[in-house]
Amino acid sequence: MSLLLKNISKIITFDDKKQILDSEDILIKDNQIHSIGKNIIVDQNVEVIDCSNLLAMPGFVNTHHHFYQSLFRGIDEVQEKPLFPWLVGLYEFWKHLNPEAVYYGALVAFTELLRTGCTTSMDHHYLFPNNTSGKLIDEQIKAASKIGMRFHATRGSMSLGKSKGGLPPDNVVQTEDVILEDSERLINKYHDNSRFSMQKIALAPCSPFSVSKNLMIESQKLARKKGVMLHTHLAETKDEEDFCLNMYGKKPVDLMEEVKWIGSDVWFAHVIHVNADEIKRLKGCGVSHCPSSNMKLSSGICPTTDLLNAGVKLSIAVDGSASNDASNMWEEVRRAYLLNHLKYGTKGLNAYEVLKCATRGGAEVLGRDDIGILSKGKAADIVLYDLNDVAYAGCHNPLVGLVTCGNSSLVKMTIVNGKVVVKDGKLATLDENSIFKKANKIANDLVKYERENRM
Repeated sequence: MSLLLKNISKIITFDDKKQILDSEDILIKDNQIHSIGKNIIVDQNVEVIDCSNLLAMPGFVNTHHHFYQSLFRGIDEVQEKPLFPWLVGLYEFWKHLNPEAVYYGALVAFTELLRTGCTTSMDHHYLFPNNTSGKLIDEQIKAASKIGMRFHATRGSMSLGKSKGGLPPDNVVQTEDVILEDSERLINKYHDNSRFSMQKIALAPCSPFSVSKNLMIESQKLARKKGVMLHTHLAETKDEEDFCLNMYGKKPVDLMEEVKWIGSDVWFAHVIHVNADEIKRLKGCGVSHCPSSNMKLSSGICPTTDLLNAGVKLSIAVDGSASNDASNMWEEVRRAYLLNHLKYGTKGLNAYEVLKCATRGGAEVLGRDDIGILSKGKAADIVLYDLNDVAYAGCHNPLVGLVTCGNSSLVKMTIVNGKVVVKDGKLATLDENSIFKKANKIANDLVKYERENRM
């Protein structure tokens, strides 16, 4: 299949030369960019799309999410709470999770992400209630394949229940043997390490307060044996730091060093409560910056510029939909930019640098060099933006406009792996209304069931 994006007004490549191209074409053949240039001539078998007055960029790469939370937004019992009480309250609803809910929660998240310019996403699924199937990651992978999203599934885990000093209740944790066995199963069955892979697996013990030290060690041994990446939450709140000091006698970064979770194959979510020395020790690792979640849960502000200056790979992510409460990548970029300037003032990241974190930066955090850049031979993951609206009138720099202006976050077109999956802000692969109706019913039934059983 071939596709010509004709006469694109501006192409932001994020290549090594930092090229920004005016009035050029992009020719896509199969799943990759064949060429970029002016007045590319093609035969009649190539579909041509007029992109006059549109801006093209690589798709956003979302590096931290919890898809199932799409069904648990705006629950009254957990509003206006910080992380630990928020989690304790939500575990009581999440314990009813089932395969159908995981599947539709993923479809909701994928739909939101694709419509707001994201072409690659990971998910951190760590919740496996005792009374349901353990093959919940399989449901997410099925949803990704149906909708057309490039997907990095992480086999999350919780092994440290409340009876053993952890935060989660015992009915949502698993034994370490079960976790490690399923981790290896998923890697063997689904992990595709080829170029332009649509499906990868990583291992992701949830957090220092919900897994044992031994599980962190055994997970990194398995991951490195199998050649997959590692992910976890780190230094999100002061409560987490206090927990680690009380449980292990170490702060979170010290604990990661002890269990050998430092390196280019590791990325962490949040990384807010770290000092200058700890930041230096994270050099080479990746970080998922989750601005909306950090603001809503009052967790703090990630030291984004300091991390970049220290050689840490920085990306932008939406986090779970129960703490955001959306999967809107375009809006997350805006908030990342504003939070960075709130913290660093005039020394903050400019619009180009923030957008680079959300595209090429995310690719680098996930260990990929085939996405996140628009150039010959890279994956055809391309998003087209229409800035021809009164909300952008008078803006003299389209990159600044993309980050700070606008009344909508719905993109003109999203192309993943050479296929159009969003057109004019609407999903092109599945029926959005059907997803909405089914997901809403599942969500209402789950929450209603928990509330009724409390009475």
